[in-house]
Amino acid sequence: MNDAGDDAAEAAGLTTGSLARRLGVSPTTLRSWDRRYGIAPAERARGRHRRWAPQDVAMVEEMCRLTASGVPPAEAARVARLRFTGAGAAPPAPAEPPAPTSDLAGPADLAAPVRPGGPGGGLPLGDVRQECRGLSRAAVRLDAPELERRLREAVLRHGLTVAWEEVMVPTLRAVGRRWESSGDRYVEVEHLLSWHVSTALRSAPLLLPRPEPLTGAPPVVLACTPGEQHSLPVEALTAALAERGVPTRTLGAAVPAEALLACVQRTGPAAVVLWAQARSTASAPLARHVAGLEWGVAGARGRPLVLPVGPGWDRRTYGDFPRCAGLRDTVETIGRRYEDNGWGRQARAR
Repeated sequence: MNDAGDDAAEAAGLTTGSLARRLGVSPTTLRSWDRRYGIAPAERARGRHRRWAPQDVAMVEEMCRLTASGVPPAEAARVARLRFTGAGAAPPAPAEPPAPTSDLAGPADLAAPVRPGGPGGGLPLGDVRQECRGLSRAAVRLDAPELERRLREAVLRHGLTVAWEEVMVPTLRAVGRRWESSGDRYVEVEHLLSWHVSTALRSAPLLLPRPEPLTGAPPVVLACTPGEQHSLPVEALTAALAERGVPTRTLGAAVPAEALLACVQRTGPAAVVLWAQARSTASAPLARHVAGLEWGVAGARGRPLVLPVGPGWDRRTYGDFPRCAGLRDTVETIGRRYEDNGWGRQARAR
């Protein structure tokens, strides 16, 4: 269609289905906003079919923007109507069953630490920080700019560790649960959210103040065990260590045993973190092999501290290795390793 045809179609008004596709919401959401909050086209065409004029579209876009930024839906609707129609009072809501889970509206006060319940884009969030709700709604709507903004704000406001443990992880788990219970649905939501979480983790060291690097100190090697594809926790630990100036060598997902051993021998690390999400990928023999590696001259041989991390490790596979419960505990364990050997004090003295 040419530009004149596009302009004519726009002037005639969009159907509810066309507007829903344009905004990335469901038609059910738009109908719910009509019934509950009076967000509706000013006029209806023959046959009572909705036709959304440009001003109506702008009003709905404002509603979407406000709810995505954390404004409760009733207040968002009042502001949107007042701005574009001059009508601020909401019509009385008819008695009707709750809106379906596809309704993306819901509270998300970024300043509130924790509140139970409440919608999060139809995801089973439970008792979480309010940031999770806005993040989950943006993910369900495939709103990449909003995901980027919210993740960046969480890192800046809370720091990497809290942002990971209390914002990113609960939202990722909720998406994963919905994916498992919905067949092939929500795959695109999980992939988009994971991509932006990874991007936020990699850019976190550029956003946050960081100390001088521990010059001359050996690095920490971080790797997923062979066959383990879940690498986001390794990226989170890499970013958290960067906050402390700890040098790292991150190898990522599904690292072959030979490659891991070669890296350890070549870098002489202070510690080696082996992440395993599943029991099937947690290899106690590999952990023992890494712990037995040595380097350096006779009389001053070095060995790494090996940290098996992740839910795949259990009592049997842990053996005598230190146990770290989460990101914070792992960072503290590695920090003590540096302090006990004087590497941190030497770096600060410089």
